[in-house]
Amino acid sequence: MINHVVLLKFKADVSDADIEDLEKSLDDLPNRIHEIHTYEFGKDVVRSPRSYDFGLVALFANVPAVERYLEHPAHRPVAKKIQQLCERIITVDFEGSDAGSTASRPTGELNPFELV
Repeated sequence: MINHVVLLKFKADVSDADIEDLEKSLDDLPNRIHEIHTYEFGKDVVRSPRSYDFGLVALFANVPAVERYLEHPAHRPVAKKIQQLCERIITVDFEGSDAGSTASRPTGELNPFELV
């Protein structure tokens, strides 16, 4: 599976109404683009100095599915809206892995979730 992550830093003059409008547009995309397996987004809640204002995480079957999503007619106006609202946008697409599967457990250590 491919994780598609987008971080947004809004321009100073972006209003709460602008953000609510963006959220409505984003919320409709999974109903219109069948390549989307999982789709979550929201405003930053920690508000640290290095935080971005808004984040989106979507899950896709493979890279071609991400590419179809990016070029989908329903996605294009939302992407344009994002570009108009933001001073900075960061994206990354990566193949996810089960974090527990990448490190070996020391010999003799029991996993409390394994059936005995």
